Amino acid sequence: MAQTKAHRKKRQVVIFIVLMLLWEAGSESIHYSVLEETESGTFVANLTKDLGLRMGELATRGARIVFKGNRQPLQLDPQTYDLLLNEKLDREELCGSSEPCVLAFQVLLENPLQFFQAALRVRDINDHAPEFPAREMLIKISEITTPGKIFPLKMAQDLDAGSNSLQSYVISSNSHFHVLTRSRSDGRKFPELVLDKALDREEQPELRLTLTALDGGSPPRSGTTEIQIRVLDSNDNAPEFAQEIYEAQVPENDSLGSLVITVSARDLDAGTFGEISYALFQVDDVNQPFEINPNTGEIRLKKTLDFEEFQSYHVDVEATDGGGLSGKCSIVIKILDVNDNAPELTMSSLISPIPENLPEMIVAVFSVSDADSGNNQQVICSIDDNLPFLLRPSVENFYTLVTEGPLDRESKAEYNITITVTDLGTPRLKTQHNITVLVSDVNDNAPAFTQTSYTLFVRENNSPALHIGGVSATDRDAGANAQVTYSLLPPQDPHLPLASLVSINADNGQLFALRALDYEALQALEFRVGATDRGSPALSSQALVRVLVLDANDNSPFVLYPLQNGSAPCTELVPRAAEPGYLVSKVVAVDGDSGQNAWLSYQLLKATEPGLFGVWAHNGEVRTARLLSERDAAKHRLLVLVKDNGEPPLSASVTLHVLLVDGFSQPYLPLPEAAAEPAQADPLTVYLVIALASVSSLFLFSVLAFIAVRLCRRGRAASLGGCSVPEGHFPGHLVDVGGTGTLSQSYQYEVCLTGGSGTSEFKFLKPIVPSFPPQVTGREMEGNPTLRNSFPFS
Repeated sequence: MAQTKAHRKKRQVVIFIVLMLLWEAGSESIHYSVLEETESGTFVANLTKDLGLRMGELATRGARIVFKGNRQPLQLDPQTYDLLLNEKLDREELCGSSEPCVLAFQVLLENPLQFFQAALRVRDINDHAPEFPAREMLIKISEITTPGKIFPLKMAQDLDAGSNSLQSYVISSNSHFHVLTRSRSDGRKFPELVLDKALDREEQPELRLTLTALDGGSPPRSGTTEIQIRVLDSNDNAPEFAQEIYEAQVPENDSLGSLVITVSARDLDAGTFGEISYALFQVDDVNQPFEINPNTGEIRLKKTLDFEEFQSYHVDVEATDGGGLSGKCSIVIKILDVNDNAPELTMSSLISPIPENLPEMIVAVFSVSDADSGNNQQVICSIDDNLPFLLRPSVENFYTLVTEGPLDRESKAEYNITITVTDLGTPRLKTQHNITVLVSDVNDNAPAFTQTSYTLFVRENNSPALHIGGVSATDRDAGANAQVTYSLLPPQDPHLPLASLVSINADNGQLFALRALDYEALQALEFRVGATDRGSPALSSQALVRVLVLDANDNSPFVLYPLQNGSAPCTELVPRAAEPGYLVSKVVAVDGDSGQNAWLSYQLLKATEPGLFGVWAHNGEVRTARLLSERDAAKHRLLVLVKDNGEPPLSASVTLHVLLVDGFSQPYLPLPEAAAEPAQADPLTVYLVIALASVSSLFLFSVLAFIAVRLCRRGRAASLGGCSVPEGHFPGHLVDVGGTGTLSQSYQYEVCLTGGSGTSEFKFLKPIVPSFPPQVTGREMEGNPTLRNSFPFS
C-alpha cells in the first residue's frame, strides 16, 4: 500500500512539473479587441489567417473556442470559421472597474491536438455618466475658518474605465470656494473644496453650490450634486487622526462582526466641540463590507469577504466633533486569500464510444482551474492507476486523457473513470469528475464451434427433410460482428452430391436430411460446416460433421444355393448307406443388412418324411437325422426357411429335392414332376453354371484318371452307392474359408456327371467326412442345443 501511494504521489508531481513547463511554453498569445455593446454576430477576426493555417483546415481539424466557465463571448462562423461575437458584451459587467478588460481563451484543434492561446480585450465606451451618491451634501464650516482650508467632498462614481471614467470636478461660480480634483492610490478621482475667502455667518449663514463631475468621453458625460454650506459659530479645532493612512489585513473567511481595525482621532476643543463621532465617508458604496462604531472607531466586518471578487478595499473614515468640524483618514484593507475554492474541471471534448484495438487514442480533452491564488491555485490531476488510461498535460491548464494501449471490448466494454483534481492549498480541496467511456466492437474474433467435430446418427429410410441434429458456434464480438451464419462447405469428394443429401439452416445451424438414406448404399457421410460472422471483414471457422446411417431391417435374406430360378429343380443324391449326420447339402444365403439384421437362422419347415432330415440353425447344413432304410421313400422334398434377426424379422424359403440312391455307379437324373414347357434360362443361372463348369472341368480332368483306377477298388462298396474319389489334396478354391454363406471347410465332394437328359447339369455328390464321428453323443447334444433341436435323433 505504501509503495502504491508513493508511486501515485511521484506521478502527480511529474504531471504538475510538465504542466508548468507547458504553461510557460504556451505564454505567447494572439490578441483581439472589440468595443463593448457591439452587436452579436459582428466580425472580429479571420482566425484561419491569424493562425497561419490553410483554408478549410479549421473545419477539418475540429476547431473549437474554449473560454473559462460557461460563458462563450465568441463563436466560429460554421461556414467560414471567422471569429464572431456570440453576444453583446458589457465591459462593466465582465470586468467591473478593472482595466484593461481582457478575456483569455484558447483555440482548440482536436485532430491532431493543438492549442493556440488568445485574448479578447473589451474596450470601454462612454455609456455611463458619473453619479454622486446623493443629490445633496451638507458641510458645516465655522466662520472663523481661515482661507485655504480644504474640505473633502464625497466623490462620484463612473462605471466606465480609462479615459471614459471620471476625470475632473468643477463647482458653480462663487466668491468663497473653488474645487480641486485629486487621485487616490487606486486611481479614482475625488473632489476637495478649498476656502478662498473667509465666511461671515452674520452676513451669509448658508451657501448653496453645484458640484459637477465630468468624465473624459467624447462627448463627455457629467453628474451633479448640490452642496449646502452651513456657516457655524467659531469652533476653531477640527478633529485630527493619528495617521492619515491606515493599513490592515483580513482573511477572506473571517466571520461577520470580527474586528478589522480601530481608528482614533482627537479634538483640542473642549465640551461639545471636543466630542468626536466616527462615520464611513462613502456609506453608499454597495460593495462596502465594513461598518464602524461611531463612538469607538472600531471597524468590523458586516458582509462576507471574497478574495476572488475583491482583493483590497479603500475605506475613508470621517471624524466629526460637536461643533461640526471634521477630519478624514483613509484605510487600505487587504484581503488575504484562503483556500476556499475547490478546483474546477471543464470538459472540452469527450469521445465515447472508442474503437477497440487502437493504441494511444485521445479520449477526452479538459481544462482545470482554481479561483484561489498562490499555492491555493496550483492543482494536480490524477486518475486511478488500475485503469488502462493515462493523463497527459497539454498547453497551459489543459489535459488529455489517452488510452495506455489497445483496449479489448471482449474483456471489458465499459470504463468508469474518475478524474480527481486537487489543489496545493491548506487544507487541500479536490474535485472529482466521473466520465463513462464505452468501447465499441471491432470484428476481431472468429466464430468458435462448441465442438471441433460432431457425430450424428440417422436411421436409413428416413422421411425427407428429417431433422438429424445441429451444430452451434458462438462469437465473442457484439452486434453484427457476433451474428453467425452457417453453411455447408464443398466436400473433398467432388462426386459426393452433398447438396442433395443434407441442408443446414443458415441462422441456427440445424441439419436436415433432404431425402431418404440407404444404409446399403451409404453407411457414413462426412462433410465440413462453416460458421461466418457478419463483420467487415467477415471471419469464419469450420467444424467436421460425421453422419452415420443406422441400418434398418429392410432386406430379406437372399438364397444363393440352391438356386431357385432354374428350369429344373436341383436334386441332392444321398446314398442309403449314409450314417446319421451325413451332410446332404448346405443352404447358402446372404442378407444385405448389417449387424443383427444380417444374422441368419435356418429352420426346416416341411419335409416329405419328418424326422429323416434336419437343418442346422446357424449354418444351414442339411444332414440326415437317422440311418436310412429300404422303407424310406426314394424322393424327398424339403422346405427350408431362412430368417434374419431384425425387428420385425424378414425371411425367405428354399426347396431342396433329395433322392436316395443305392450307389453312384450310374448317373441319376432328376425326374420332372410334371411336363412343362421349356422356359427360357435365367441369365443369373447361366452365369453361375458357366462359372461352376469352368472351375469344375479343370478339377474333373485332373481326377478322371485317378477315379477310373479307384473305381474297381470301390466295387465292394457298390451296395452303399458311391463313386471313387481321391483322398489326396483337395483344391483350395473350392473350400469355404469364411464359414458364412459358403460350405464349411471340413467337407469335400465327389463329382459325377449326369447324362442322357441333355441338361448338361453337374452335381456335388457324396461328401467325404474324414474324421466325422459315426453318431453324436448325448454330451455333445447337451452342449449344442441347436444341434439337438435341429436333428431329432431317437
